[in-house]
Amino acid sequence: MEKPEPKTIDEYIAIFPLKTQQILQQIRETIHKAVPNAKEVISYKMPAFKQNHVLVYFAAYKKHIGFYPTGSGIEAFQHEFGNYKWSKGAVQFPIDKPIPLDLITRITKFKAEKDLEKISKKKK
Repeated sequence: MEKPEPKTIDEYIAIFPLKTQQILQQIRETIHKAVPNAKEVISYKMPAFKQNHVLVYFAAYKKHIGFYPTGSGIEAFQHEFGNYKWSKGAVQFPIDKPIPLDLITRITKFKAEKDLEKISKKKK
């Protein structure tokens, strides 16, 4: 029998081994500090933070954490990814290396600003 899909970030985090849970919790807290009013959601079966639109997603895998700030977040910060694997919508942070929480903070704040700009343009 398949496990039910997590409906909250707490349920999502609880699926993983303790070390991974600690990393996921750190990322969650980092995003919360960056954008305190963002709402936690599960989207595409991953934890995500939403303001007007989803800002960022993250997910755990066996050897890395996937961080998904979508195209605009990747484009704006790709010069800072160094040795991390990345694509047009995602960057991978190895579980066995320190997670760049400062970079996650800056990307998340950038995405929140872009989200607010998008909403204010729609209102005009």
